[in-house]
Amino acid sequence: MASEVEVRAEMLGPSTKDEIKRVTVGLLLRHGYQGLRFRDIADMLGITRANIHHHYGNKQNLCEEVIAGYVEATLTNWAANWTGPGTLAEKIEGMMEANRARYLAFNPTGRTANPWSLIGRMRLERDLIGPRARQALIDFGVTLDRLVLHGVSQAIEKGELSPNAPREAIALQLVAVADSAGFITQDGGDFRRLEQLYRSISLIVHHAYGVRKGL
Repeated sequence: MASEVEVRAEMLGPSTKDEIKRVTVGLLLRHGYQGLRFRDIADMLGITRANIHHHYGNKQNLCEEVIAGYVEATLTNWAANWTGPGTLAEKIEGMMEANRARYLAFNPTGRTANPWSLIGRMRLERDLIGPRARQALIDFGVTLDRLVLHGVSQAIEKGELSPNAPREAIALQLVAVADSAGFITQDGGDFRRLEQLYRSISLIVHHAYGVRKGL
């Protein structure tokens, strides 16, 4: 005979695990790893704590799956942006708009400074989260560096930027802004400062190293 937890899980359907993960992202952003409680997740979803334990076992397992999945989805987005067609200016704009979408998910009015970058938030607690989550954060940094450098190199190879453009330095600036994006919006109070930074870097790079066609 199925247990009460198993029956409850079956009644809730296969999307319960995804709903738990979705709610966990918001709670991790708000309270951090130490402040995350199964009671809060259960109350928000109208389920029991036993149901969460049924799906994930314990807090570390849940957070590792949430963080690893979040990193994977973010890198998939960045890979499509930085290795696909388009100019460097369009790729910088694409990165900015992806940040804006995540910002608006937790700041729907566009005039608040709620935390929205799970990767940035979890980096503050890297010593507390599990080994799989820590490795995911490390892999994120390495892969983002590679993707942005690839995008800058493409711009040079296609003649958008001059061959003497310092590709590593340009990529470093873009990655630094991306890594600090959540804190920039919190310090600025909304998204405008982050938007200005992305567009300023694009303007400066193209002014200094952009190739004018037809000259």
